[in-house]
Amino acid sequence: MTSILIVEDDNDINNLICNTLKAEGYQCERAFDGKEGADKIEQNRYDLLLLDIMLPEINGYELLDYVRRIGDTPVIIISAMGQVDERIRGLRMGADDYICKPFQIGELLARVETVLRRTQRMAERLEIEDVAIDPKSRTVIKAGEQVELTVKEFDLLYELMKNKNVALSRRRLYELVWQEEYTGETRTLDSHVQRLRKKLDWNEKIVTVFRIGYRLEVRG
Repeated sequence: MTSILIVEDDNDINNLICNTLKAEGYQCERAFDGKEGADKIEQNRYDLLLLDIMLPEINGYELLDYVRRIGDTPVIIISAMGQVDERIRGLRMGADDYICKPFQIGELLARVETVLRRTQRMAERLEIEDVAIDPKSRTVIKAGEQVELTVKEFDLLYELMKNKNVALSRRRLYELVWQEEYTGETRTLDSHVQRLRKKLDWNEKIVTVFRIGYRLEVRG
């Protein structure tokens, strides 16, 4: 069962989130300040952390920094601090999503499902010919040498390897990697594919399909 830790000092909000997630079949634990949250994280493994920022004892940013130094547990920040610079700060520190209070409980559930789906699908090591990709450590090895990729290049490579020999439309591939609606603009995706080809020396392997998408072509 998926285990979620809720670190929120407002008892009513904590109860609402916990009861809603339990009704959806999730296993939940609760903490009401940053220190209690840190203690639970030290003692247990969670599939997701829901984290307020303005917490007693240890604030949310400090706890997020601690979580990122000891592991890769997905984190969704839920905070009344909704200014753009606060959201940017949280995401740059390693949060997987940022929800501003007040929020709709349906939106929270959708965000939880999306983050869990994204992180859980990236769980197994994949190998094709001389390239191996480890989603957990987010490393790529080609012919025994590590290849440095950006975040989106890595996510793109993972989707192509996972769907080898499957023609993915630009829309589908873009939405899998960028996790946002495709609006028809192709330059971002195309430039990432070109850089990936160059870094992996895969000019003949990733091919355009009917000018609308891509596939990773693996023969044999």
